[in-house]
Amino acid sequence: MSTNPLIDLFSSFDYKKEQKRWNRFCNILNEPEPKVGQTPRKVVWQKNKTTLWHYPAEEKKHEVPVLLVYSLFNKPFIFDLAPGASIIEALVKAGYDVYLLDWGIPGYEDKGITIDDYIADYLQKGVKRVLRHSNADEISIIGYCLGGTMTAMYTAIADEAVKNLIVAAVPVDFSVSAVPVEWVEGLRNGVFSMDRFIDVYSLIPSYYVGGMFQAVSSPINNSPYVTLLNRAHDDKFVEKWQRMNKWTNEHVPVTGEAFRQFTNDLIKDNKLIKGEMTVRGEKVDLAKIKSNLLVISSKKDHLVPKEQSLPLLDAVSSEDKTSELVDAGHVSLTLTSQFATVIDSWLSERSRSLQKTK
Repeated sequence: MSTNPLIDLFSSFDYKKEQKRWNRFCNILNEPEPKVGQTPRKVVWQKNKTTLWHYPAEEKKHEVPVLLVYSLFNKPFIFDLAPGASIIEALVKAGYDVYLLDWGIPGYEDKGITIDDYIADYLQKGVKRVLRHSNADEISIIGYCLGGTMTAMYTAIADEAVKNLIVAAVPVDFSVSAVPVEWVEGLRNGVFSMDRFIDVYSLIPSYYVGGMFQAVSSPINNSPYVTLLNRAHDDKFVEKWQRMNKWTNEHVPVTGEAFRQFTNDLIKDNKLIKGEMTVRGEKVDLAKIKSNLLVISSKKDHLVPKEQSLPLLDAVSSEDKTSELVDAGHVSLTLTSQFATVIDSWLSERSRSLQKTK
């Protein structure tokens, strides 16, 4: 063995590996888009741009169907990113009839749709369709991020029987925030307002939505490219990275009036946790929620810290309420097998097993 460190370095250098790594990194954007959303599904109901999808259980084991609701800011295929990295696939294999409410991509003609409208005209009607389609009298709802905020609001005013409510990475108490404190204080003190911006655009373009999340998460949003450079020689990793990168870069436009409510009623005035939020004139009282409740948070969530989610546990009247802290980030939570395991473990005991009722 040589005693010259320089010679030792070059003798251990894997030229083929490095060549593949750099070639793949440089050419990654020219490769075909990866496939996402591969779990079999069919359309159950549509309204405007919104679609209700059904993913039938491989072998139905639970009576209570599950409805997934995601945020307004992103596409929901993060729930079904790839085989082996899909919460939908995991639930289907575990014996649940799964439904997904896909908000779709709003156009300029949808600029006036409010959060109230999304809850009353889309979410509530979607729940009714799930109950009718599944021939069930109760439902379990899983809401993620802002989708969790909206499902909590809906459950508080729902006439339908929501047996189980699961919320993950959910912002509820906006007195705690991951965004720079100066931004929030500026909104609350009237130093600046988003109203003029909303009035001008009416429909918030997707590139502004993406820019907003990049501003909040910077420099974290650049780290995936560093990781890709280091692991571009690994085909399996690159495949997963491509799917995740596709989702990250496909933000959707947001209707101006929904964004106005999100900014003013939730971030600025914190109306939900204060009990001042209304949906079409009806007060959203979280204390009216009596459903079995599971609140899932992530240790490394830099967008929605657990302190923003956990106050929901004290606000509801549920006798059966649990919190789980998962070792993941805001987005990576959806991809970890622990997420599916936590949901199935908790939900299976509260979904009426078909085997037990026979």
